[in-house]
Amino acid sequence: MEAYDVQPRFKDSPHFKDFWTNGNGKQLVDFSGAELSFEDFEKFSRYFYHVDEIGDEVVKDIYFKKKYSEASREIEGYIRNGIPENGEVPKSVKNLFTQTQKIPDWLDYNLIKSGAELCMRSNLDSLISLRDYCLIGGYDYAYLNKPLIATEALKKGAVKRLSETLDFWVNVTRYDALEVHKKGYEFAIKTRLIHSYARLSIKKHYKNWDTKNWGEPINSWDMMATYIGFSLVFLHSLYKLGNTISEEEEKGHFHLWKYVGYLLGIPEKLLPNNKKQATEYFYLWTSIQPSSDKDSVLLAHSLLNESLENPILKFKFQRKNLRYLHICCTWFLLGDEVCKRLQIPDVPLKNGFPITKRIINKVYDTLVSRKTRIKKGNKDQMKVLKDYLNITQNSNFH
Repeated sequence: MEAYDVQPRFKDSPHFKDFWTNGNGKQLVDFSGAELSFEDFEKFSRYFYHVDEIGDEVVKDIYFKKKYSEASREIEGYIRNGIPENGEVPKSVKNLFTQTQKIPDWLDYNLIKSGAELCMRSNLDSLISLRDYCLIGGYDYAYLNKPLIATEALKKGAVKRLSETLDFWVNVTRYDALEVHKKGYEFAIKTRLIHSYARLSIKKHYKNWDTKNWGEPINSWDMMATYIGFSLVFLHSLYKLGNTISEEEEKGHFHLWKYVGYLLGIPEKLLPNNKKQATEYFYLWTSIQPSSDKDSVLLAHSLLNESLENPILKFKFQRKNLRYLHICCTWFLLGDEVCKRLQIPDVPLKNGFPITKRIINKVYDTLVSRKTRIKKGNKDQMKVLKDYLNITQNSNFH
């Protein structure tokens, strides 16, 4: 793998400066107490050209030598039942499961439980945060999106992409989900191999891939940024929406995503333990990312229009209203400059819904017990996931 010199080349760009002095970056610093500098840049920058070689070898040995469905069934068997002692199993597969079934010394299942409970008790705010801050905010980073464009994600459609993200997120954030052989563990391993499959396919078929500027496809540094989205950015979104978060829940949330990242093959030194570390890591990564390009705008509008395409809501006026509410949340959570770059439509009274939600959350947190909120949140999130899966698994839906 050819090595390139990586520099924080966008650190003097207007989009970078605005984000960290006026925008959400400034808010993240205030939120986390981060101390920003480029002192550790070189420790992280080499991961722009680093990939999950363990996952890649499994894909070469299993998926590229069999039908995809047959390979998937074989891997599912290993995930759910373990590797047979006497069977002939490729060394790459043994390496994968040796790593993912070894419980790290730092793992604390009680902390993971606290993190899962935060995700569940935040109910639909969790889903708003994922969609209107984490996902659409990620589209503002042009190079990060290139694997999506190379794998023709726009043709798949936003409903399908959102369904897959929701399926992954819900299944790794339930009770005991990440224990070996459980469903969250299974989703982490499958997602890891999907990333490897996509990376190897891009390198083989996408001749215009610009490794020097974009890094390796789905590289470890970009993976770090993605999972900071699920941890730090998600937490910040809940805070902005008026949710009260305990110190134990916050610590547990980062611990949960650190372990998910570990299962996904992200190097441990890239996985932050808290919001201060996460903000400092994120600062370095954003310095190599240009702002939105035309692909970013297409991805953002595809996600915005998902509400109109999705038949979960029966009537057109319901879908239009849902799209309006998501647009309101996007402006509130992402801020004006990012929304303008992504060409998010400006709508009247756009702060009304998010601010009302903040007030309701403050009251709700004081009146309803934590246990009740966890139970209701889990139920409501599972209902949304079921609706999405019913739609996307229908062969007539495109």
